[in-house]
Amino acid sequence: MATVSARAQVAHLLRRAGFGGRGEELDAAEKAGYEATVASLLGAPQGAADAGVAATPPPVFPVIAPPGRDVTARKQANRERAQQAAQLAGWWLTRMVRANAPLVEKRTWFWHGHWATSIQKVRSAPLMLAQNQTLRALGGGDFATLAHAMVGDPALAVWLDEIGSTKRAPNENLARELMELFTLGVGHYTESDVRAAARALTGWRLDRAGGRLLFVPAAHDDTPKTILGQTADFDSVSLVDLLVGQPASHAWVVTRMWNRWAAPGPVPAEVMARLRTAYGAGRDLTALLHALLLDPVFRGPTVVGALAKQPVEYVVGALRALGITPDDADQAILLGTLRRLGQVPFEPPNVGGWPSGDAWLTAAAAQARLDFARWAVTKGDLGAVSSAPAASRVDATARLLGLDGWSDRTRAALQEAAGRPATLVALALAAPEYAVN
Repeated sequence: MATVSARAQVAHLLRRAGFGGRGEELDAAEKAGYEATVASLLGAPQGAADAGVAATPPPVFPVIAPPGRDVTARKQANRERAQQAAQLAGWWLTRMVRANAPLVEKRTWFWHGHWATSIQKVRSAPLMLAQNQTLRALGGGDFATLAHAMVGDPALAVWLDEIGSTKRAPNENLARELMELFTLGVGHYTESDVRAAARALTGWRLDRAGGRLLFVPAAHDDTPKTILGQTADFDSVSLVDLLVGQPASHAWVVTRMWNRWAAPGPVPAEVMARLRTAYGAGRDLTALLHALLLDPVFRGPTVVGALAKQPVEYVVGALRALGITPDDADQAILLGTLRRLGQVPFEPPNVGGWPSGDAWLTAAAAQARLDFARWAVTKGDLGAVSSAPAASRVDATARLLGLDGWSDRTRAALQEAAGRPATLVALALAAPEYAVN
């Protein structure tokens, strides 16, 4: 049976629980041991205690005045919104690069895909930033607390048409996605449940200037509703409590976590049992992630290398490896690269979020990654490669990028470029081994 070396296991861990590690970080993790490294990742200082985060404060956005019907004013407002959207995405990319505790950003990225919300419809950088901060603050606690916050999140409310949903005309979008994608999964509710849940979610308006939802009792349906076989005067709070308490919800959260952090497809039965126990009655997301990262299947040959890097993971990992802290001009280039690759922060394609796995390994994506790599090596620190003897540069490049090795075919191709360090590193960034998460 195939085995995974200790170094390959910690390299895998640093990729999945962050954005990869450089050679010295792999050395330290291997020396400390896998279990100790998991504990360190989960217990690392966060927020202001993280120097990289403290050096990357969230942007402050000026309020964009309603333009009215004036065409010129509307065009100017649209330009300002686009500028704010780019600033917001650039800020988060830079924070991912600079964070000393990358697991927090990786976890926030996961939740952004789970509660997928796009600025293209929300049209408000302040609302999207507020949602991002909610995901970061609550993404490691009780899933019920997170779900309550998200059902009351203004950006999600705009995205899924909760705004303006009344007892006379309840909108089913949020109710449906809340069950299908966010809490239960397909097959664990009926169309009647969706209609009743939509009634429970009525009565909310948006105070856009204040960035908050306002409840209008007269617009809320306060009559009894039957949802999942239970009848009560459900509102948004009691609805969420009902949903997250379902056994199907526990299995769904475990499945979503496993599919994005570990491997696609059904969760092995023995893994599901272990992870549901860790999640527990308290719906503890940190305990779940801790158990997932320590699970022997997560560390084994069926999971190591089972996912391809998403574009954001690829770009952020490369920047961290090469020691590049993006400035404003760099951020524009990075966002252009990610747009070519099909994944820009705050712009998921739909409420289901982005795909995972081999969907990212296309010919067009390969060319975009190579173009990015050629740019990155002009900005990055290649000293560890250029200072190595030519015969050792291929291995030095693997170490720089946090890889535990190359296939014979890739090694042979890279060795031909050993005399040109920049070309060597660029080719390595485009190699299959670096595309694997």
